[in-house]
Amino acid sequence: MDASFFTAAVVAGTPLLYAILGEVITEKAGNLNLGVEGMMLIGAVVGFKVALITQNPWLALGGAMIAGGIAALIYALLTVSLRANQVVTGLTLTIFGTGFSSFMGKNLMGEVVPDNIKLAFADFPLPLLSHIPVLGQVFFNQGILVYGGYIATILAGLYLYNTQIGLNLRAVGENTAAADAAGIKVSLYKYIHIIIGGVLCGLAGAYLSLVYIPSWQENVTAGRGWIAVALVIFCKWNPYRVLVGAFLFGGLDIIGFRLQKYSFYISQYLIDMLPYLVTIIILIVVSARKSISGLPPANLGDSYFREER
Repeated sequence: MDASFFTAAVVAGTPLLYAILGEVITEKAGNLNLGVEGMMLIGAVVGFKVALITQNPWLALGGAMIAGGIAALIYALLTVSLRANQVVTGLTLTIFGTGFSSFMGKNLMGEVVPDNIKLAFADFPLPLLSHIPVLGQVFFNQGILVYGGYIATILAGLYLYNTQIGLNLRAVGENTAAADAAGIKVSLYKYIHIIIGGVLCGLAGAYLSLVYIPSWQENVTAGRGWIAVALVIFCKWNPYRVLVGAFLFGGLDIIGFRLQKYSFYISQYLIDMLPYLVTIIILIVVSARKSISGLPPANLGDSYFREER
């Protein structure tokens, strides 16, 4: 494989990167949101619609992020305030997002992203870094949203492991009752970080419809939201490992096209199945090799009932 393959893998892995980061932050707060696919679809269709109406790339991204955040807010309201079952609520959000994108996108079929938006997200080399042999071409000759993914990963890691707020967030996910007793505003922490997760998922969807596939397609996410949920386990809830997981599966997403380039025939159905097959294998391996560092937050998926004092 030449450098262009790894460059393309980074591009294909970037929507996964944002979605995984969003789910990691959400799960660190103790909430399991299976609505990643739905929030990505909502972000994708809203971002695309705003792009066509305004011709402004930043308004399009902002609209997608706000839409993802609103969807996450609905999830937070149901699971944090009303204590609804998190799994059922997340699945419902995915079903809603799928229907919403189909309804909003029925008149968008065949539409393409305006040229000025394509130009805004076009690749450009970073000074000095792009001259690093091999790595420069792969990682530092990309678009602004790819660079944004690098920055978001670093900021998420620093936030979770090197700030007081991040420590409080992890405490909420590990032992919600103890965090509440220590004076941490549990519900506020959950709301804020669930919404942040939704914003990142909306951004992931917008990347797909505005950059990766710059035209509207039905079900543009193609199951990437579910892969993102699974890769949270692969990355062991560690933001720094998200880069590896996202770009690895980005490579799996495009490897079929590369094999066809070399006249190596593989059934298209097998190629489409490959990322999901590898996801299952990785989940089995990770589950079999449990370690303390790779365990999920202790109160993940549990509804918190505050006792009267």
